[in-house]
Amino acid sequence: MTPPQARHAVIIGGGPAGLMAAEILIEAGVRVDLYDAMPSVGRKFLLAGKGGLNLTHAEPADAFHSRYAGRRPALQPVIDAFDASALRDWCSKLGIDTFVGSSGRVFPVDMKAAPLLRAWLHRLRSAGVRFHMRHAWRGWDADGALMFDHPDGAVTCQPDAVVLALGGGSWARLGSTGAWVPWLGARGIDVAPLQPANCGFDVGWTPHFAEKFAGHPLKSIDIHWTDAAGVAHVRAGECMISAGGVEGSLVYAISATLRDQINASGSVTIRLDLTPGKDAARVLAEVDHPRGSRSLASHLQSRVGLAGVKMGLLRELLDKDAFNDPARLAAAIKSLPLTLTAVRPIDEAISSAGGVRFEALDAGLMTQAMPGVFCAGEMLDWEAPTGGYLLTACLGTGRHAARGVLQWLDQKP
Repeated sequence: MTPPQARHAVIIGGGPAGLMAAEILIEAGVRVDLYDAMPSVGRKFLLAGKGGLNLTHAEPADAFHSRYAGRRPALQPVIDAFDASALRDWCSKLGIDTFVGSSGRVFPVDMKAAPLLRAWLHRLRSAGVRFHMRHAWRGWDADGALMFDHPDGAVTCQPDAVVLALGGGSWARLGSTGAWVPWLGARGIDVAPLQPANCGFDVGWTPHFAEKFAGHPLKSIDIHWTDAAGVAHVRAGECMISAGGVEGSLVYAISATLRDQINASGSVTIRLDLTPGKDAARVLAEVDHPRGSRSLASHLQSRVGLAGVKMGLLRELLDKDAFNDPARLAAAIKSLPLTLTAVRPIDEAISSAGGVRFEALDAGLMTQAMPGVFCAGEMLDWEAPTGGYLLTACLGTGRHAARGVLQWLDQKP
């Protein structure tokens, strides 16, 4: 067995997964060098926390596990080993108090990402983790050494173990470029193509509608859709009108299903209930109520509560005849068809799907094709909605990969 003080691990990627892997390894007495292409670590983490850092979610375990859909079997034990409660305890030990919001989401008390990251980096540096910034990984050389480009020249190293925590393909300006995909594929590691996740969609608004309503929230609606298996679903919430289509939390929550249907069929039609608190019969009665000299817009605002962007959507998506037919208009208010024609580019997405398939890894997240090379974080083939699920899985897989490294090093001669 390799003596602990002689063990050397390299982490490539300074996001949450890479930092967590570094923490586990340094605590076990392994020498750790962390390399990142950017001038500083945690850039996507900091940007994600600008509106309030959503750390995890306090919902029951079964509901939490379900957010990982088809990858639940692979991720459930990883999540259970570092669940929401454990994550909050970890934050507390960094001096960061947390609270559970009304939605069940967990945040730092001050809502900010920067204090947590500063405390974490201080602990890692004090423990001995060495950070190497502006080192862009370029794969392996002919002898199996890691290659990095640096402003001062090329750098190579050949550690005992490597944890790749390179992120997915979204927000490339923050370091997640997906450039690693062909390098791993060339080494026989099975990688599913990267795709947008938690993403927006194109509709193709008229210039008038886009100019007037882009950036406006569409609140208190239900979205109805049918999945690829023909099962009908409904979800309540709010989304945002973008310059070309729709985005925001309600859309992100169902984006995986919508994306897959667009990939298969070229488009998908969802239906918007603009008045989810009123049944169809009531809406029809209100629309059909005599309006006297009032304009139709004033009538719908006073009788049904439609105004602003909701009224704009009706005018955008219905023909003129529909406004003279109370039955058609009422039906549209309760079930307005909206056809999504394309998925927005991956670089605009909150996260990405695809990546290193779990089938290409062993139970410790080591690649079967390259012993000693482990993978963690968003570069793995999984996806989840926003709500703390992304960060929890990144931290959990970082911990799990590091423990896989320790087990593997213990078995080396």
